[in-house]
Amino acid sequence: MADTTRKTEKTYWLDRSENVTKLYRTVWGIGIVLVAADLVIHRHEELGFAAWFGFYAAYGFGACVTLVVTAKALRRVLMRPENYYDER
Repeated sequence: MADTTRKTEKTYWLDRSENVTKLYRTVWGIGIVLVAADLVIHRHEELGFAAWFGFYAAYGFGACVTLVVTAKALRRVLMRPENYYDER
């Protein structure tokens, strides 16, 4: 008689390291293509610095870094002990 009580864990596509590597390389490739498109596409910007090469890529990267650093600082301020609500 087969053992039917044994549970098998489902593996998801991001559980395999080669899929994570493919995804990582794809995101980098798309980013490089978009920055390279900045050389070809002429934008009519209101502000002079917005027309600089790679401005939006640098701006987006800076915004993401700022968001992560701010979230880490907020975590220190807002974090409560694990049993915070159990004591009340």
